[in-house]
Amino acid sequence: MTTDTADLKKAEWKVRTELAAAYRLVALFGWDDLVFTHLSARVPGPDHHFLINPYGLLFHEITASSLVKVDQNGEVVESGSISRINPAGFTIHSAVHMGREDAGAVMHLHAADGVAVSAHRDGLLPLSQTAMLCLEHLSYHEYEGVALNLDERERLIRDLGDKSMMLLRNHGVLTAGKDVPETFTYLYFLMKACEIQVKAQSCGPVHLPSDQAIRTTADQSQSLGMAARLTWPALVRLLDSKNPGYGV
Repeated sequence: MTTDTADLKKAEWKVRTELAAAYRLVALFGWDDLVFTHLSARVPGPDHHFLINPYGLLFHEITASSLVKVDQNGEVVESGSISRINPAGFTIHSAVHMGREDAGAVMHLHAADGVAVSAHRDGLLPLSQTAMLCLEHLSYHEYEGVALNLDERERLIRDLGDKSMMLLRNHGVLTAGKDVPETFTYLYFLMKACEIQVKAQSCGPVHLPSDQAIRTTADQSQSLGMAARLTWPALVRLLDSKNPGYGV
């Protein structure tokens, strides 16, 4: 094994470990949906490969070695004990990985509060500081049915544009970032904003901040992804205390 090959293997294992941790964190926060929905990450190196969950494992069961490596055509390159992948997962994630060179990771959930806000006529509202930090990063994609039609990829990546967060109308949430820590941080902020909105609207009439406050917070949100430098190590410590064993 050459030094370059060894370095790529080491880099891939780091991504595998981070992605497995993200799966278990989704389960820990209660955002999973049995064996459905998916998180993916680009494999370091010249090949257009990415890692995704084996179709059949619960999120709290995912390990680094159980992740399935696929190419941009959905063909399995390497797998653990289960080589099946969710066809809808391939459609959504391959679209973003192929259309956005900067998307090192992509995360998609059906968590109830995220689906609820995606189905709201006005989408995500500036009801909280958390939501206002998300709005500048947010786009929308209309529901077309279960994502089995590969033709939808073109429309999905068009609607995502250069944003890092998306509400899939009547479906769920999606985030994309340069790596797993950044993408999970975006996911946390978007899910927290949706959770707050659902609770706020259940209380009756809501109060909206001024347009100036919304614009100021949007400007302040430009470096939101950098929060991962603080959040990810803390999240890993939390996971290690609650559900270790993902890095095998």
